[in-house]
Amino acid sequence: MNTLIDSMLATPIGASIAYFSVAVLELVVFLSIFEWVTRYKCWDEIRKGNLAVAMATGGKIFGICNILRFCIESGSTVYESMLWSVVGFVLLLLAYFIFEFVTPFFKVDEEIGKDNRAVGLISMILSVSLSYVIGVSVL
Repeated sequence: MNTLIDSMLATPIGASIAYFSVAVLELVVFLSIFEWVTRYKCWDEIRKGNLAVAMATGGKIFGICNILRFCIESGSTVYESMLWSVVGFVLLLLAYFIFEFVTPFFKVDEEIGKDNRAVGLISMILSVSLSYVIGVSVL
């Protein structure tokens, strides 16, 4: 079974399908974890038109995919890319908690939940920016 999978991954189309599948799976899992740790419900708030939540969530989506991009670009196997992208996600999650910690004047989650677009924008920019640093450093 492993040789069959490895031979499929050796082809460009097989590798593309595998990386795409991994990306979708990781997005679902990692966004679920983000949903679990935030005080607001991302998709409910986005449905209501909360732009701050949409920006923060968009930054997380970009960050997760960007970290995976670096893993794929490094020439790692699908399995190594999955492992390193999990490490990258943990670092991105840690950055989220640090952002909350270093803003003692207000609660980031509460402000984003109240559609404070300035906080949502900063959250998005932090996720995107740090994904580049994380992506380069996890390999």
